[in-house]
Amino acid sequence: MSMFERTRTGLREMPSNTAWLLSKALSPAEALEDAAAGARDRGRKVTAAVVDAAPVGDSVEIRARRAQDAAERAREAEERAVEAARESKALADRAREVSERGQARVKDVERETSREIKRRVAEAQKAADELVKRERQEAEADAEEELQEVDDEVEDEVAEAESDAEASQRRAEELVEDATEALAEARRLADEAAEAARSAAQEANLQAQQLQDEAKQRASDAEARLKAVEDLRERAAATAKRTARELDRETTDGGLDAYKKPELVELATSIGIEKGTTMTKGELVDAITRAARRRARQGASA
Repeated sequence: MSMFERTRTGLREMPSNTAWLLSKALSPAEALEDAAAGARDRGRKVTAAVVDAAPVGDSVEIRARRAQDAAERAREAEERAVEAARESKALADRAREVSERGQARVKDVERETSREIKRRVAEAQKAADELVKRERQEAEADAEEELQEVDDEVEDEVAEAESDAEASQRRAEELVEDATEALAEARRLADEAAEAARSAAQEANLQAQQLQDEAKQRASDAEARLKAVEDLRERAAATAKRTARELDRETTDGGLDAYKKPELVELATSIGIEKGTTMTKGELVDAITRAARRRARQGASA
């Protein structure tokens, strides 16, 4: 084989060697295909350039020297291609490392932000729980204070009503005493009139009889008034006892809710609860229940 033929054979084999080196340098399939295609194109171009550059009629040695120069340039180009492939592989490795470090950093940031979110949510939940607990305690304290104030007011009103009832009872007793005294006076006057009538029977028999009748009528009226007052006192006492028994029974059995509001108002008035008409049914039930319990406690202590 002549030198010219060996040179041309080396030139034809050179592109395939370059493609093989590029395929080893670049791991992706696309880079391997691009490098192989580029190497083949450059080989064809070098071969064509060598053939075209050879003048017609030159000696074999001139053509061989030119071919050798072209082969040298091709090897230099191959070395540059290999170096470029190595540099490309280094850059690809560096890009892969940067990508891996970036992914690891992203994961670290995700873990850190997740922990921070959980921590802040836990702190917010704890603060919210403490706020709700504090608000509940303040609300319960306010409710207890308001309930105590209302209870004190109700007790004062009931005590005042009981005091008025006792004063009324004392007034009724005083009226009974006045009526008794009036009856005694009437009887005394009747006796005096009868004595006067008897002493002056002969002179004023008719007048004495009339005076006696009038005295008896006054005595009868006084007795009737006294009896009416005593009946009134007995009815008041019976009503009070019956009301107390009903209150004890109703508050024990829980039957006050079955009463209508007018009945509750009447019942509250009978035990001395004022302003019953302005209360709701529930307020009336509560006021009557408290009064019954208070009376029960007073009865037990008595």
